[in-house]
Amino acid sequence: MRSRKLALHRLVGSCSALLLGSVLSVAPAQARTLGEVEFEPCILTSAGMPRPTEAQCATLTVPENPAEPEGRSIDLALAWIPVDGEAEPDPVFMIAGGPGQSARESYPMMESAFRDIARSRHILLLDQRGTGGSNLLACDGEEEAEAFLGIEDFSPERIREFTRSCVEDLQEKADLRFYGTREAVFDLDFVRRALGAEQVNLVGVSYGTRVAQQYAKTHPAHTRSVILDSVLPPGLALGAEHAANLQDALNAHFARCRETPACTEAFGDPQAQLDEVAARLREGGLAPVRYRDPTTGAWREEAPTYDHFAGVMRMYAYSAVSAAVLPLLVHQAEQGQYETLLATMRMLARDLSGQMASGMHNSVVCTEDAQDLREQYRAQPSAEGTLLGDRFVEFLELVCEVWPRGTRPDDFREPLTGELPVLLVSGEYDPVTPPRYGDQVAAHLENARHLVLNGQGHSLLGAGCMPELAAQFIEQADAGELDASCLERLAAPPPFSGLYGWEP
Repeated sequence: MRSRKLALHRLVGSCSALLLGSVLSVAPAQARTLGEVEFEPCILTSAGMPRPTEAQCATLTVPENPAEPEGRSIDLALAWIPVDGEAEPDPVFMIAGGPGQSARESYPMMESAFRDIARSRHILLLDQRGTGGSNLLACDGEEEAEAFLGIEDFSPERIREFTRSCVEDLQEKADLRFYGTREAVFDLDFVRRALGAEQVNLVGVSYGTRVAQQYAKTHPAHTRSVILDSVLPPGLALGAEHAANLQDALNAHFARCRETPACTEAFGDPQAQLDEVAARLREGGLAPVRYRDPTTGAWREEAPTYDHFAGVMRMYAYSAVSAAVLPLLVHQAEQGQYETLLATMRMLARDLSGQMASGMHNSVVCTEDAQDLREQYRAQPSAEGTLLGDRFVEFLELVCEVWPRGTRPDDFREPLTGELPVLLVSGEYDPVTPPRYGDQVAAHLENARHLVLNGQGHSLLGAGCMPELAAQFIEQADAGELDASCLERLAAPPPFSGLYGWEP
């Protein structure tokens, strides 16, 4: 039974996070050219995907410090998904999230979301500098994930220690001050010019919405339209409101359980049980639990901690599918059954370490957000008393004590304004970028429309009829003309009432 439970949670957990793969070369074939850029055939792959994505790949060289074009240069990895036939002149750039995800490695997981867009417009996937094939800045990802998620007992000094070690290793190939959003905007426009495109369409996901807004603000004449999926307002420091947003999402999911007879009959009140488990784990001193590692099959033994519990709750809240498991996970922990909790956390740490280029992530956050984190966290009325508390903020502050910082533009926190066509998409239960963020950004735009998808979580471009709506928006560059009634069919899956899912 235990192995069946772990298999179930691995399956559901894969929906809550983007699993990254690699970019593989294929046998030589006819090269293609777009603008001044020469491409060669390649294959994009992503772990867990049934088939690869055929593409064209190229490398472009840019100055590491845009202000010093004669200084050190770095190579950027670019992939192109060509249109079969004649394409419109304005291509689409997909900008990945994180910060720290590779666009080329993320795309196979999102290919279906672009199926209609790709019929008439080229799709461009530029690995943001510091990710994927663009001078990758990766620390010991698993160690850092374990520190953040609480799998090991990392002291503040130990966090500083491995951060210093990462800085020392990466400084041999990179000046870490030049791997933020400002440089990403420079790179995007460098590629646009090389491709010979007068205008581009931007599709940003999560952190990628920050890059898209900054590009549109910096290069308005070259931006035709923007889609912001899971919106990050420019005035917000990354991580400052994670605790409050997660708590709101958990409250909503537990309310759904209380409204579902099968869930309450099986588990009772998940909110009351969460409070009981949290109090028990805060006290500490629990005996070690023996469980199987879900990725290696090896037996492990460790004592469950509060951070194990908080980490699983946070990561499983990202997806509407995995969030349906939360009442079950809480109930198992309340019953003293911690095997699934520990195995799930181990799996999440492995997945997280492979998804993010942690060095690039640190360069972005430490330059752009660290100075605002604590103040914005304390400014929230509900900051205290949440499950996550200030753990996320404290971890980032410790890292940024050591990490080199670049210079943030003076207008970085200013909103995007004007008549640019913008389509914003949010999930009703998003635990990271809730719908109010989309409202904040849309309020400053004259030609914007904000769609909130019922029952959904984070990263939504592939949900329901969104692929068709996204393609229609880019075709028309007018969000107001969209008939979005097809989204009304979306709903969250019912909460699990047992190990095999919800009631039929």
